[in-house]
Amino acid sequence: QVQLVESGGGLEQPGGPLRLSCAASGSIFRVNGMGWYRQAPGKHRESVAQITRGGYTSYADSAKGRFTISRDNAKDTVYLQMNSLKPEDTAVYYCTADVTRYTALHTSDLYWGQGTQVTVSS
Repeated sequence: QVQLVESGGGLEQPGGPLRLSCAASGSIFRVNGMGWYRQAPGKHRESVAQITRGGYTSYADSAKGRFTISRDNAKDTVYLQMNSLKPEDTAVYYCTADVTRYTALHTSDLYWGQGTQVTVSS
């Protein structure tokens, strides 16, 4: 199986930074695309940022210019650097990884982390 473990959430003041990390482990042949989603109370889950194995990135309009997604392929880890945080960034943040496993080299599956709470408040 594959596990995604997130870290780095917490309480931050408006305008401050936070850095989220997510490490994949388990029966992994290759981690393909990785990403971050978030879900605020009473709202649908939304994509925040995505990154391919080759490093191509895409961002939600709300994240452009403030958030940066990056990854370390050697560590199967994805990061989300969040700057200039706003109260509306408050949400549970989930990482995702599209993984090709040793036991199924012909396909890949999308895995989700357990979520980490980010609260932006003064």
